[in-house]
Amino acid sequence: MFRQLNQHINLCHTKPSTSPPPALAVPLPFAARPPAGNRAHLSSSRFAGPAAPRSWPGLQSWRESPLNENRTWGPDGSQQSPPAPPTSGVCGDDPPVDVVPSLAEFGALVLSTPDPLAKARVSHLAFRRWLRRELPIGEFRPPDRPARPMKPVLVSMRDVPAPKNSGLPLNAYMLHNLAHVELNAIDLAWDTVARFSPLREVLGEQFFSDFAHVADEESRHFSWCSQRLAELGFNYGDMPAHDLLWSECERSSQSVAARLAVIPLVQEARGLDAGPRLVQKLLGFGDHRSAKIVSKDCRGGSCTCCSWCLLVPCSM
Repeated sequence: MFRQLNQHINLCHTKPSTSPPPALAVPLPFAARPPAGNRAHLSSSRFAGPAAPRSWPGLQSWRESPLNENRTWGPDGSQQSPPAPPTSGVCGDDPPVDVVPSLAEFGALVLSTPDPLAKARVSHLAFRRWLRRELPIGEFRPPDRPARPMKPVLVSMRDVPAPKNSGLPLNAYMLHNLAHVELNAIDLAWDTVARFSPLREVLGEQFFSDFAHVADEESRHFSWCSQRLAELGFNYGDMPAHDLLWSECERSSQSVAARLAVIPLVQEARGLDAGPRLVQKLLGFGDHRSAKIVSKDCRGGSCTCCSWCLLVPCSM
């Protein structure tokens, strides 16, 4: 089984990476995990005084929330999916998951899974095992790039077709773009878990738990978008998409602070800002069902990651 796993993720060994970890200029100002309260208390004098940054008020309740099994979109909103097969909990072509020994290796497995829906399912199973305390964080080097399906064809931003040239109606066009963002978000979260796993003693367990949680949420959002596209008669991959999000991920691969600043504080925050406008466009198009999905997708998706941005010093 381990041989199957190694073949699937195209890595020649299951030992931790021997490559040097991303450099740290200074130690983190906390020992193991961020504070549970609203205020991000740091030892650094930069944040002393009444102007100290505050984390997302809903952070602790989000962390303590149970596993969300509402992975399909029913007539009245999100609902639980049909029970998974009792053997492995995945579909026939999904990679083996019962033998994965750590959260970091699960991250590498998700990144090496090309089928988007399988990627989403494995993400959910990984977070389920993590919540059950069945996995250590571990250490594993992720692939340089995530595995992707043959479609969509990845092009530069300027070559992404406009709605009128995409061959899709406006609502499907917007859903396809959102699905692409959600798929990238799954890979970005797992890359953060695996790539910075050598720093687990410094970053602490909560950092990795939060990003595994984010990956699970993004996988659920992708599943909703994919389902709705199918209901409209289309599929993810029916039009070209850009590779901007992963390019930014590659540029921040050597710095935790850069990763948090570029992805949650810039790229994902822009997506949250665009969410209400997207909902209004879908309502104007008459697609209320898609509008509800997008509205649910865009509620607080980056709050957790942005809370970590307040805790990681810029010199990391």
